Amino acid sequence: MSTDWTHNSDSEAIEELSEQTAKACTVKDTRRKTMNSQQPNSEGDQDIHMNHRVLRNGECSQTICHSLKIIKNIAFLYQEYRDTSKQQEIEQRRQRDNLFPGVKAGTMGTDSGVMSPPVLQLQLRNSAQSLTLWQNLEAVQASGLLTQLPHKEIIMQEAMFELVTSEASYYKSLEILETHFLRNPVLVNTLSQSDMHFLFSNIEEVMKASERFLMDLEHRIEKSILIPDVCDIVYYHAAKHFNVFITYVINQAYQEKNYRRILDGNQQFRDTMATLENHSCVKGLSFTSFLILPFQRITRLKLLVQNILKKAEENSEREANAIKAHHELEKIVKECNEGVRKMSRTEELISIEKTLEFKSKSVPIISHSRWLLKKGDVQQMGGPKSTRTMRSRKLYQPVYLFLFNNLLLVTKRSGDKFQVIDSCTRAMLRTEDLEDQGQQLANVFNLKLLENQDEREVNYMLKTSSMSDKLRWICALTPNRRTRFMSTSAHQPDSPQVQCIQSYSAQEPDELSTEMADVLNLLERTDDGWMMGERLHDGERGWFPSRVAEEIQNKEVRAQNLREAIRIQQAHEGGLHAGAKSGVRAGRHAPKGSIFSKS
Repeated sequence: MSTDWTHNSDSEAIEELSEQTAKACTVKDTRRKTMNSQQPNSEGDQDIHMNHRVLRNGECSQTICHSLKIIKNIAFLYQEYRDTSKQQEIEQRRQRDNLFPGVKAGTMGTDSGVMSPPVLQLQLRNSAQSLTLWQNLEAVQASGLLTQLPHKEIIMQEAMFELVTSEASYYKSLEILETHFLRNPVLVNTLSQSDMHFLFSNIEEVMKASERFLMDLEHRIEKSILIPDVCDIVYYHAAKHFNVFITYVINQAYQEKNYRRILDGNQQFRDTMATLENHSCVKGLSFTSFLILPFQRITRLKLLVQNILKKAEENSEREANAIKAHHELEKIVKECNEGVRKMSRTEELISIEKTLEFKSKSVPIISHSRWLLKKGDVQQMGGPKSTRTMRSRKLYQPVYLFLFNNLLLVTKRSGDKFQVIDSCTRAMLRTEDLEDQGQQLANVFNLKLLENQDEREVNYMLKTSSMSDKLRWICALTPNRRTRFMSTSAHQPDSPQVQCIQSYSAQEPDELSTEMADVLNLLERTDDGWMMGERLHDGERGWFPSRVAEEIQNKEVRAQNLREAIRIQQAHEGGLHAGAKSGVRAGRHAPKGSIFSKS
């Protein structure tokens, strides 16, 4: 029976085809079961033969797990998948950006001999270093779906299938963390009970949540190789089970510190860990690469849902489910980030306060609403502006600045202490960039305190060690008066953009940690190797070295990146408003067909 795509909407035709495919697969699998039941099964064959799962209605559904071989045949650990997929994203943008700079994004077709972005993406994924493509499954190729589905639906199937297979890869890595490390009797015997908790936290709860999630995803594909949706499942599990990620991620700061402490002080643990890390099953990966998996997965899962949302038909059920899933994941990621920041910020404030000495009016430093933005040495000009002509070696005196989100402290070092000589609320700061006038007057700017601790207006002429340091101080001291800070929706299509080709871990409070394949709007750049950017997928801003990024040259590619970011932002905001009216967050029901739902 053929499907007429010209008279049906895509969603209606796909739903009809899905029902046909599900029936066909059930018949096919029943026939295979009959044939297989007449033959003796080896132990290996039992691993891939049909499973029987009880559904909501109590009936037994024949699965096609033996032909899909999704879970058992996942060859890659999640760390390998993650690195490969990010490199493929980079290569896809490079080819679109550099090889075809004159072709508009989204208009390239296979008839012209030039691959469209989706085709290019699939070609890059279709390699020995990638997870299986949906269209390469034997069951899919035998079904005839590839000749019946529109190309954009095949791309959507691939996006949903990647979410499933990457979850299987993630769970495979979690299993190694559990069986090879957590349950290893030799390793356990080297640790106290408290150290075990410091290292592994609530990883078992995280594993249970991931197992339930993967089982529902697997069950959805077992019902039909034409996947109707996955974001309804993502939403249900994120809302009901994924809070365990928050606890785990917040504990990661202590996890890292205690791991280093145990390594330094426990020889038996160090030797055992070295042996375990050399085992072939971990494929040369470190123990810590397994510990950070949960946070990496929850952030990656949000990006995979974003990818589905970008491809979903507007005002469709898929779009609605993707919006709800994205909001729930974004909330979890935000709570993870805020939890980690809150802990580290409080520790940092306590540490700073212990080093401060106030000569006159003391300022309370520790506050839940305060955090450090930037700190460091600068040079203060020792006299009025007329001293620019002086050639004294003592033209500048060292001062040390502590800039918080709502307060500036001007201090001088005194051994391990800092004597506070002035302070001002951040809102009362003004800066003026000064042109370089020779080596002594290079990288200089004026900092004006409109009302300092003595309720006076004070001006400081400050010199930094480099051009980038000067710009970073100016941006941090007075961000709204210096930088082109705009929301994603306010950026012009031709705003400069970069994509990250290396990961970078922030070293200073005003820096941004980046991952490979991140795309950022470029806000500032310096000639000595620094950039300030706003990441498109989450709006985070900060400085990073220019060596970790490359500029996206193609105007059409930049415009498409921005359109996709704006669509996600608008859909997310629209979903929130709709959710508030309809009360979708009041009840979190299992997705239809979930093995965890109740009839």
